[in-house]
Amino acid sequence: MPISPEPAWVLALNAGSSSLKFAVFAGSDRILSGATERIGVAHAALDGVLEQLDSAGALTRLKAIGHRVVHGGAHHVTPCLVTREIVSDLKKLTALDPDHLPSEIAVIEAVGRRVPGLPQIACFDTAFHRTIPRVARLLAIPRRYEKTGVRRYGFHGLSYTFLMHELERKSAADGRIVLAHLGSGASLAAVSDGRCVDTTMGFTPASGIIMGTRSGDLDPGVILHLIRSEHLSVEELDDLLNRRSGLLGVSETSADMRDLLARETSDETAAETVELFCHHVRKAIGAFAAVLGGLDTIVFSGGIGERSPIIRARIARTLEHLGIRIDDARNDAGAAIISTDASQTTVRVIATDEESIIAEETIRVLKERAS
Repeated sequence: MPISPEPAWVLALNAGSSSLKFAVFAGSDRILSGATERIGVAHAALDGVLEQLDSAGALTRLKAIGHRVVHGGAHHVTPCLVTREIVSDLKKLTALDPDHLPSEIAVIEAVGRRVPGLPQIACFDTAFHRTIPRVARLLAIPRRYEKTGVRRYGFHGLSYTFLMHELERKSAADGRIVLAHLGSGASLAAVSDGRCVDTTMGFTPASGIIMGTRSGDLDPGVILHLIRSEHLSVEELDDLLNRRSGLLGVSETSADMRDLLARETSDETAAETVELFCHHVRKAIGAFAAVLGGLDTIVFSGGIGERSPIIRARIARTLEHLGIRIDDARNDAGAAIISTDASQTTVRVIATDEESIIAEETIRVLKERAS
């Protein structure tokens, strides 16, 4: 009887602007995981992660390291081996995502110095949205800008890939699906028979629905008004829209939905901010129902989507015309399916796992290189 080869050990790194999550996988088995938050810059935590892996005996067993890379631009639509050329390409894209790409590139370069020779694989958040039809990609500005890469890309793709894999395991990936990744960063995607056809985020992760500190979609006139009336520089405007807006800006107290829910009964501004978030999500679901020609499934995920039954219920409150009926007991219990048996649209809650997708895609690239 042939002996099965030992599964490849890979490290999945998920670098945020000020955080670093990691997980070690042996094939599909998670061996070790952790996260460092509020560290200033993500690559500053890398030494600690590698030391932890070394002390656990995992570092020498690694065959590759996979990275979440938020923006792949127009050309990087599948996971790929990191080379000097890839890093150079990513540096040219940092203007499209100054909040994530610099940290991710810094981590990639730090890994190259600390563990030279170990293959690194870039897994792009934008790749999931490569199937979006051209009509949904186009932005209504002069056509010449499209040639410079100005178009809708979409993000949270690794999370959405995981959610679709989970639906496939449950034989529920067909039909008209809305995926709602609701957290500090938040977006929704419309999926038709397994293919993404639209998403709320666009040219950058700052667009779409209201988020923790990001404004989401704004009338361009608002931006022009702010520039003219307050004489804001590009850097000041970026800081305002990406780090001082969203839930934080509207509530004037917190970017954390848990804080806002805790004080909404005594703080009218907090209550209004919570309702604004739910309003944005409801509008997006309604719009995507129109794009898809109806709804079969909604999936809630992300920190808010997974852990806040109050927000899920409020979002669904005015969507009964789409065949959505929430079972309060199931919802409060955080059941896998929170819709009633009579609901025409199945409403699911799935905890996302971007690191497992990074590991899976990293192993796939390794196999392709070996074949």
